[in-house]
Amino acid sequence: MRSDRLLATLLLLQTHGRLPAPEIARRLEVSTRTVHRDVEALSAAGVPVYCERGRRGGVVLVEGYRTDVTGMTDEEVRALVALGSSADGGVLGPALASASRKLLAALPEARRPGVDRARRRLLVEHQGWRRAPEDLPALAGLDAALVADERVRLRYATGDAATATWRTVDPYGLVSKAGTWYLVAAHRGTPKMYRVSRVREVAATGVPARRPDERDLAEVWAELRDRLEAPSAEVEVRVLVDPAWAGTLRRVPLAVLAGPWRTENTAPDGREHLVAPFRSLLAARAALLGYAEAVEVFEPPELRDEMAAAAARVVALYATRDPRQLDRSLLPEPRPPD
Repeated sequence: MRSDRLLATLLLLQTHGRLPAPEIARRLEVSTRTVHRDVEALSAAGVPVYCERGRRGGVVLVEGYRTDVTGMTDEEVRALVALGSSADGGVLGPALASASRKLLAALPEARRPGVDRARRRLLVEHQGWRRAPEDLPALAGLDAALVADERVRLRYATGDAATATWRTVDPYGLVSKAGTWYLVAAHRGTPKMYRVSRVREVAATGVPARRPDERDLAEVWAELRDRLEAPSAEVEVRVLVDPAWAGTLRRVPLAVLAGPWRTENTAPDGREHLVAPFRSLLAARAALLGYAEAVEVFEPPELRDEMAAAAARVVALYATRDPRQLDRSLLPEPRPPD
């Protein structure tokens, strides 16, 4: 802990140049005598720091002295620079890239080549596969409300709802998860998450945020995330899969699966016997029906019956209608060109 305190003392002096020993003691929650001992230790280590007596005295750091980027190790610098080396960077991309350049410029010349080489060898991409970046017109307004620590009004569309409704929330903060942004906020005293891309409009209130508790963003997010990811009515599904499709099937998203696929054995006809827990029968039917004859469900029996009934409905839909006789009034109007 003493090394941390010495670094904290040095950073305070780099920021202020001169501070009274009692003020340093108050900020670090130690005694004035401890501050004087720390100053002696810093001086013995070669840091140009000393104490001045008198009315304008205090602990003084020689003007112009700086540590190597506030004492960061190479591993810490590389981690920060990697954030600015993102393939997309999300909405923070320009700021991260700018901060990365400034951090490299602040390094001593001898340390720059290694960190810059690591920056060019490490790439962080936030966006998932085959996903276009989200349109986030409300993000700036939400960020402004967080900086001001104010309650905010949102016009929000729930799920696929065509219309959006207004609600007043008290924000905890913003979270980016795999390229998707969420606002964590309390609505009527209950913490919830809101997908930022579904926020249609943001209105400032000028009223301080009144969160129901003193927990920080990380704690509230962890609770909401764990609640969402907790398996509900799990159902174990057993299927026989065409080997050519087995790899694709294993990539069924975790939003549908409650756990990974496992291979039991290989059937005499060469199909793979795979097992996985799904979050519900409905989720399993929706995920597996699109594989047609490449995937055969044989357990649980109720899912097999559901698959057969759904497939029959699809066949009936397409077998009884001539596309030339479709009621065109049921189709949406084509969009005009931009």
